[in-house]
Amino acid sequence: MRSLTSLLVSALLFASAVTPTPACKDPIVRKEWRTLSFGQKQSYIAAVKCLQRRPSIATATIPNAINRFDDFQGVHIQRTFQIHFVGHFLAWHRYYVAVYEQALRNECGYNGAQPYWDWTLDSSNLLASPLWDPISGFGGNGATIPPDTSPFAVPGATGGGCICDGPFKDFRLHLGPGASLNATDRCLRRGFSPVIARNFSSAARVGVAMAQADFGYFNKAVEGETNFVNVGIHGGGHYSIGGEAGDLYASPGEPIFFLHHANLDRVYWQWQSKNLPARLHDVSGSVELMGPITGPNVTLAFPIELGPLAPQVTIRDLMDIKGLRSRTGVLCYDYAKSVGE
Repeated sequence: MRSLTSLLVSALLFASAVTPTPACKDPIVRKEWRTLSFGQKQSYIAAVKCLQRRPSIATATIPNAINRFDDFQGVHIQRTFQIHFVGHFLAWHRYYVAVYEQALRNECGYNGAQPYWDWTLDSSNLLASPLWDPISGFGGNGATIPPDTSPFAVPGATGGGCICDGPFKDFRLHLGPGASLNATDRCLRRGFSPVIARNFSSAARVGVAMAQADFGYFNKAVEGETNFVNVGIHGGGHYSIGGEAGDLYASPGEPIFFLHHANLDRVYWQWQSKNLPARLHDVSGSVELMGPITGPNVTLAFPIELGPLAPQVTIRDLMDIKGLRSRTGVLCYDYAKSVGE
């Protein structure tokens, strides 16, 4: 049974998560990683490491979670089949990243916004990305291990073992891999695939998504398919990093997960912004993993829940990142332009 102190802490953190406000007057601005100063990068990484030290608030539902970072990974593991290849995929992850952003700010003293990784800038030369810098970034590839020869191997994957440098070199994961919520103690793995980055993270791939006339087709262009013939721009970011990021369930154990999904959200917002009056209300897709087009389908009233991380909201609450244009919503952030835009 959880102690009274634990319950009180959980309640306070729950209340400090993203919640409805009467107006969004001064949205925080998310910026592309390489446009941040060295100090801003260090502040962000320090805040992530702070979450990895703060005690879990979710042990009632994720018993083997040790820290707050585990809480986020555990919630994603538990809901994997409910939040992928569904009509609420983008809305759920929009809320998830926003709550993570607020945890960094409210619990770890971070003053910035969640940065994003514009992978189109690195699609032709993944290995040269500034994200992999061991001092001003997240460290590089995993150690070389024997290649995966299974039918599910990521094309062009390299490395695959524990990361060898950077601020998360000694970081230990406590949940996963896969759907497991059993207690583990393992390193953070990466297995870079320049092939995946080149094929699925390019500006041309983003352009295909942006050209879609309605949300249903846009969402399909983003998520792609369950194969390496078309993993979509979503899978492009995950499988180009590989290792933990390529684990459908446990991928938030990779800190770059949140930069990748912030960029997906940025692309989604750019698509919405092409016709906001219509696209703030445009949502469709199955409520079930790869469910039939005959439904049931999501609507603006569909509930989005993150378990112990934050209050339940609806898709309607999440359609406008600047919040409350129509006096409904929970978000208050914006995106700065990427390099060259």
